[in-house]
Amino acid sequence: MATPTKLYTFCSLLLAFLFPFSNSVQLDGGKVCLPEKHASLFIFGDSLFDAGNNNYIKTAAFQANFAPYGESFFKYPTGRFSDGRLISDFIAEYAKLPLITPYLHPGYHSYIDGANFASAGAGALVETLQGSVIDLNTQLSFFKNLASLFKNKLGDAETKTFLGRAVYLISIGSNDYAIPFATNSSLLQSISQQEFVDMVIGNLTTVIKEIYKEGGRKFGFQSLLPLGCVPFTRALKAGNTGACFEEITALAILHNEAFPKVLQKLEHQLNGFRYSIADVYTTFSERINNPSKYGFKEGKIACCGSGPYRGILSCGGKRSVKEYELCENASDHVFFDSAHPSERASQQVAEQMWSGTSNITAPYNLKALFEL
Repeated sequence: MATPTKLYTFCSLLLAFLFPFSNSVQLDGGKVCLPEKHASLFIFGDSLFDAGNNNYIKTAAFQANFAPYGESFFKYPTGRFSDGRLISDFIAEYAKLPLITPYLHPGYHSYIDGANFASAGAGALVETLQGSVIDLNTQLSFFKNLASLFKNKLGDAETKTFLGRAVYLISIGSNDYAIPFATNSSLLQSISQQEFVDMVIGNLTTVIKEIYKEGGRKFGFQSLLPLGCVPFTRALKAGNTGACFEEITALAILHNEAFPKVLQKLEHQLNGFRYSIADVYTTFSERINNPSKYGFKEGKIACCGSGPYRGILSCGGKRSVKEYELCENASDHVFFDSAHPSERASQQVAEQMWSGTSNITAPYNLKALFEL
């Protein structure tokens, strides 16, 4: 435990770094200081967690900075692929943190509570939608840049302490598996399904290890959804029968079987490594198939979109397809648009990730990770 003098010095430096222009932070009188147990939140991944980074890159299909996105909570579009908050937003709220700002938001330099690097459309593989999104490896480079800033201001030891208290929330892989089918890629024809899954998990594992090298110790993950059963992939299915696209779901299942085993190995290999992984595959499967049991009216048809199951990603009319339908109440639907959950569904998932029992979220839930 830090001595009072050392802790005061750390807080003085950190607050001066994080709030360089603030008149409200005072180290004397009010004794405002970063609590010793303060845990920030660093977010990596895809559209399930992107709070608006794609607003600041050149991409057309993978932005959501227009109505009706954001209508339920923010009352304006923020760049989130949702009618409101995302899973990661609720996690921040439960951890008593503010909504974590996108890393690319111009002029934002106060990282006391963390940063959000996620990019809609991103994959663990650099090749996934390359040139249109911020892939996971680039997100890692952003984090390393931030870690270097901390080291320059605080020194290596204090930075390790700060980053070691943080939780690293990661959602990645869905696009790696779904996009090859949507684009008729030949990649899956050249290697086996297991080899492809191993590539995706291998890239993700490398990123986890790199975050660990910078000081990260506490990681939060979720399993992949039943990817072939979201409105987008149902619409891809030949004949538009409404059946799930089982070939895509099969990859998600392989991923969900293999990834926890990798995490168990990392726990033994990396001193102090702790993780939480939530079974959102089951969570979404139950809500898709039995929506009324969880307070929804519709589990298969999106609130916003066009075509079968509103599975064409046309919500807002700003992409290639301009016409779209919009439901009256997004909270009635498990999915807000063709591939993304409604705010209500995201909140239910976040609650399970935060405080779920070991049959849902293991070996820790996120609440326990924040308290470590």
